[in-house]
Amino acid sequence: MPHTAPARYALHPQLAEDTHPVATLALSEVRLMDDANYPWLILVPRLPDARELIDLDSAQRNLLTEEIDIVARAVRDAFRPFKLNIAALGNQVPQLHVHVIGRDQGDPAWPAPVWGRVAARPYSPEQLVERITRLQATLPA
Repeated sequence: MPHTAPARYALHPQLAEDTHPVATLALSEVRLMDDANYPWLILVPRLPDARELIDLDSAQRNLLTEEIDIVARAVRDAFRPFKLNIAALGNQVPQLHVHVIGRDQGDPAWPAPVWGRVAARPYSPEQLVERITRLQATLPA
């Protein structure tokens, strides 16, 4: 019987294209969505073939919850949004990922969800460095 290598984690190509690396936590990559309209981070658990939260075992789900808390606090501390939106949708990108989005009452999509409301506003190189540096300062080393 041929031996099959275990599946390996790989970041979905759409997430790689739309985001920038910020940090690596115990379970997840933390990535910045390339949309300067909002402080918008994405956590991607480094688990092969994970599509749903129920694909994680209990310890992994608990760790992901802790990491969501860490990232949400970082967004809150760095940007002081009025509201945090936290969601795992995955309709267009099936790889399990969690959005943490800082929302303000004056943002371009308020009060509606951010998806499909206004065009993404990519970061300039200088804005990207500033935003990532600011976030890294609020995340644990």
